[in-house]
Amino acid sequence: MAQNDPQDIPYDKHFDLVPGAVQQVAPLVRRILCDNPGPFTFKGTVSYIVGRGKVAIIDPGPEDARHAAALLDAVKGETVTHIFVTHTHRDHSPGVPAIQRATGAEVFAEGPHRASRPIHADEASRMEGSGDMDFRPDRALKDGEVVQGDGWALEAITTPGHTANHMAYALRDTEILFSGDHVMAWSTPVVAPPDGAMGDYMASLQKLAARREQIYFPGHGGAVRSAPRFVAAYILHRKAREASILNRLGASPATIPDIVASVYSTLDPRLTRAAGMSVLAHLEDLAARGLVVTDGGPSLEGLYRLA
Repeated sequence: MAQNDPQDIPYDKHFDLVPGAVQQVAPLVRRILCDNPGPFTFKGTVSYIVGRGKVAIIDPGPEDARHAAALLDAVKGETVTHIFVTHTHRDHSPGVPAIQRATGAEVFAEGPHRASRPIHADEASRMEGSGDMDFRPDRALKDGEVVQGDGWALEAITTPGHTANHMAYALRDTEILFSGDHVMAWSTPVVAPPDGAMGDYMASLQKLAARREQIYFPGHGGAVRSAPRFVAAYILHRKAREASILNRLGASPATIPDIVASVYSTLDPRLTRAAGMSVLAHLEDLAARGLVVTDGGPSLEGLYRLA
């Protein structure tokens, strides 16, 4: 899931893949688009097939019979041995059971959906609404763990922030990394507590910036090219957003709607709530670092001021 931002990042919003069509994007990588477009999913969720003959599927997508059929048709005559999940938002993992039932493949992920911090009384329904609470991997992966397939190997890279259980996968011996919703060419992701945490997200960006992979295949939209440079722009963007929030609070104490109105000048109205959640994530991080205070702890209803 993502949100629109001003053009301080070199976005690439060109993506003309037709839902259900199979497109070869690298010698060992094919992709298929699910027909679930929206303000958070762009043209839809992108699923990936890795390998030839005995293959892996990354992010089977939402519970969508047409997309499941397209994925299974794409691997007709092949054996699906592995299913990998980057994270458990409802546009990425609910498609797993249908693919597993049809193939018997083993399912790999960081773990089940969970909050990034203790849940407040009013947050349980919000987290359950966005998360695939039924998902359980057959095998939970640790950071740096490598899973070998037939002619391919994927390295698991924990990248919490968008969700607590977000994981990227590097295709070993290539310049390719599957970045899920952590880094996307068309937009930045929503970081919404309690699913996500801004401090974790920024640390995960720094982690990816230090890696060598040049091409990211994300969960929505087209490939990210010159990926370390793109991630650096992501980091600068988030720091600028943080500076804007601090600047607004320097003028006077403010609520989250006040801050959204001040720092998101060209916001799509459909994304107002998501922007508020991202501001909350920034404020939680700023409060943890002792830069911002609010009575009773950070919340959507709080009044915030500089420490």
